[in-house]
Amino acid sequence: MITMLRTLLATLALVLGASAAQAHPHVWVTATSELLYAADGSLTGVRHAWTFDDMFATYALQGLETKQKGVYTREELAPLAQTNAESLKEYAYFTFIKSDGRKQKLEDPVDYYLEYKDTKLTLHFTLPLKAPVKPRQLQVEVYDPSYFIDFQMAEKDPVKLVSAPSGCKFGLVRPSDGGTVAQTMNEQTFLSGGANANFGMNFANKISVECP
Repeated sequence: MITMLRTLLATLALVLGASAAQAHPHVWVTATSELLYAADGSLTGVRHAWTFDDMFATYALQGLETKQKGVYTREELAPLAQTNAESLKEYAYFTFIKSDGRKQKLEDPVDYYLEYKDTKLTLHFTLPLKAPVKPRQLQVEVYDPSYFIDFQMAEKDPVKLVSAPSGCKFGLVRPSDGGTVAQTMNEQTFLSGGANANFGMNFANKISVECP
């Protein structure tokens, strides 16, 4: 995804001017997350839906051939969805999970597809855990460490527990607005190894789940 985003950013920079390429973030995503549980009460994965900002969606779809102008079917969007899904691994899927304090590893995305509806472009995908877990305390964080992408959880139904054991409850801590601070920083400060390379952690969406 980031590879495609950075390519599109280069085009945007020509249109909007160099100052646009200096500021962070570059892309805005409205997200929802579903935590998936098995019949035995173990967490098996996370299902995300990420809706991109209008500007990014416009450039992502530019030049895509379709049978009907302005209408993009799931089949027509499939190659773009595959490109997005395959590039997520390099960036840890922007999803960080701890089970009772222990970091959990994720498999490659499955069931991924892009949906274009009401002028909005949304990437749907599921991240299976390498091994199911049954934590008393679970933490899921969604963010881009480089703050290239700004993730904001949706206002309506941002998080769902799917088939979770009875008594499990979740909480969501949304990030504060870091856009003003980020836009005063030079692009170099966000490069790998820079002082602010993990700046995005300050604006993580933090989902917590407690089960009896």
